[in-house]
Amino acid sequence: MRWLIFLVAALIVLSAEAAGAQTPSAPSVAAANLSIAAMAKAERRGLYPRAFVDEQPYWTLLGADGGDQSGLISEDGAIELAKGDVSLEPFVIEDGQLVTWADAAVGQALKDGYLPIPSVTWRRPDWGLRVKAFVAGGARRPRLVARYDLHNLTGRSETLTLALAIRPLQVNGPEQFLNTPGGFSPIHDLAWNGAAVLVNGRPRVFPLSLPDRFLAAPFEAQGFSQALTTASGPSGPVHDLGGFASGALTWRLTLPAGGSATVGWTAPLDAAEDIPPTPRSRDWLDEQEKVVAAGWRERLGRVAFTVPPAGRPMVDTLKTSLATLLASRNGPMLRPGTRSYDRSWIRDGAMISEALMRLGEADVAADYLRWYAPYQFADGKIPCCVDGRGADPTPENDSQGEFIFLAAEVFRYTHDQALLRAVWPRIQAAADDMDRLRLSERKAANQTADRGMLYGLMPPSISHEGYSNKPAYSYWDDFWALRGYSDAVAMAGALGEDSPRARLARSRDEFHADLLASVRASALAHRIDFIPGAADLGDFDATSTTIALAPGGEGDSVPADLLNATFERYWREFLKRRDTDASWDAYTPYELRVIGSFVRLGRRDRAQALLEFFLKDRRPLAWNGWAEVVGREARKPRFIGDMPHAWVASDYIRSVLDMFAYERERDGALVLGAGLPSAWFEGTGVGVAGLRTPYGRLTWSAKRRGHQLLLDVSGAAPPGGFVFPWPFADGPGKARFAGQPLSAAGGAFHFPGPGEVVIERP
Repeated sequence: MRWLIFLVAALIVLSAEAAGAQTPSAPSVAAANLSIAAMAKAERRGLYPRAFVDEQPYWTLLGADGGDQSGLISEDGAIELAKGDVSLEPFVIEDGQLVTWADAAVGQALKDGYLPIPSVTWRRPDWGLRVKAFVAGGARRPRLVARYDLHNLTGRSETLTLALAIRPLQVNGPEQFLNTPGGFSPIHDLAWNGAAVLVNGRPRVFPLSLPDRFLAAPFEAQGFSQALTTASGPSGPVHDLGGFASGALTWRLTLPAGGSATVGWTAPLDAAEDIPPTPRSRDWLDEQEKVVAAGWRERLGRVAFTVPPAGRPMVDTLKTSLATLLASRNGPMLRPGTRSYDRSWIRDGAMISEALMRLGEADVAADYLRWYAPYQFADGKIPCCVDGRGADPTPENDSQGEFIFLAAEVFRYTHDQALLRAVWPRIQAAADDMDRLRLSERKAANQTADRGMLYGLMPPSISHEGYSNKPAYSYWDDFWALRGYSDAVAMAGALGEDSPRARLARSRDEFHADLLASVRASALAHRIDFIPGAADLGDFDATSTTIALAPGGEGDSVPADLLNATFERYWREFLKRRDTDASWDAYTPYELRVIGSFVRLGRRDRAQALLEFFLKDRRPLAWNGWAEVVGREARKPRFIGDMPHAWVASDYIRSVLDMFAYERERDGALVLGAGLPSAWFEGTGVGVAGLRTPYGRLTWSAKRRGHQLLLDVSGAAPPGGFVFPWPFADGPGKARFAGQPLSAAGGAFHFPGPGEVVIERP
């Protein structure tokens, strides 16, 4: 029966190709996935990847900053050569028996704990295998480099065979369906030319040392495990009409007592590019890794953090998240992912850009602005997203505000007046489009008792994915629009455009009044005590409401009772999910934004509790990343979006940076250390060096010395000075700044500029 299923799948693939499809269609991939899963379940666990035996797999990205292609490595050591491409999967033959991931203790790591050089380890009683991979060559000539270190853990000589299977399977699993169908990736032709493995006629995998054996077979040949462990067998080349050809490279390795051996290969991320001959040595692998690691250390170390050992996972994950943002982009195009979300949404790009700029990557954000701006439509509308097909015309009414915010933030961090002047006409056109949209709802029909909460808002849209089935009056759109109006006013002032500035200020103020009135009216109409996600629905969505606080900056203007109730309810529901409710199924880690909200609301204890919870859901833990969807049952198969997900990574970065410093909207003050645990101020202390702000680089440190807390601030000079919320439960004693007495107001010290603050502890 299983052979019949496979035959049906092959016929579907063949029919798709006969119809002229360049790649298998989604139905043909789905059929192939079903047949492969049927075969996998009939074999012993481990002969196929987890995804084909009803286990949710996890993976991480292998990419270069700005490269248009990337690989993936699975938690078990399989490596996908490029988007939608085939994979190489390791096996070890010990005493004639095939050892798989299921037969070993499997672990993961990143070099230095944070660099995007991931590794997978297998441990057996007598030996260990480490698979490590990275991308060398930069964005211009990116190539995957993989190494396999086989270690003898015994006091005697051991002979083992390392087998690298080339299989028509992606690391991106079959549950993944959006944009890039996961699972099956056809291999019609497989061959060895003496220097490289040819996949579908192209040289794809270049071993650094010649294998002892190459074998290849169509699917109909003898079983996979039998082919690997049999001394003789098909050696290719092989042609498989259905695309199910598989093969392997094998190395027979004799390891001295306590010794090791290394095998490596390299593959161009551009499948059309041949790699010239490379030195076939372990030294070459070491040198490539050294160069790549040094480059990433510089990029990820432009901002330095001082934290106790308990804070290292937080900082390491922040650095890895920055690498995710850079490796996920395609040239100047910022993307939330490289498979399911291989497009650029302006909402993702604007928030990713803010995270990048705070960590010293303002040039990347500026390049993104230059790239995205020309896609604006003639009527001023900003496309919600752009991909290889061009601008998407779907109306999503947050886009205009996000584009203006992006332009304003780039100027605030770079002070590039020429770039601002170049995009100024587009800012005006986007603001004019927001006027057109909001005025369409500022009508008599929206002044009735049952529709009054809709008056003057942005029209319904599907910008919030929760409303994709039916457009809604999403406050997400409105708070972004208000942010856009405010930034347009500020940018007009920066350019000396007095007349547009006055006009934009009138629009901003009118819309601000309408929005605040709507929030109150909607709460009354729906008989709720929180800020709803959408004015017409009265739904609860605190993750969406975070935008009102940041980047919206409206924490002091929205109704305080509704704002507090919104996040109180979120907190109660979070505690229930964390502590007592075993019925929830999944969540999206966009909730990481709520950490920053609690920091801004003065609840460092809650921010820390959320951080601890979300950090536990990195999968696998050592790779410091989240998918778009996190399930309560880690191995329950589901669609998880891209992994790691760059927009999620940016939410994490922004929230963690808020813990160290954030700008208070009402007065331009920088608030320091508001989200950090009080214990971190003891011992060696806590701080940050080189954090970028609109007012320059910020460096601050704080630590306890005897009965004093010493706070030292240098660099940035914000117009509103600095605010330092007292981190301890007991109140502070006397304080001095620049030798002058300093008083605490509302549990925080406010001082005008850089310098040293000495605070006596009671």
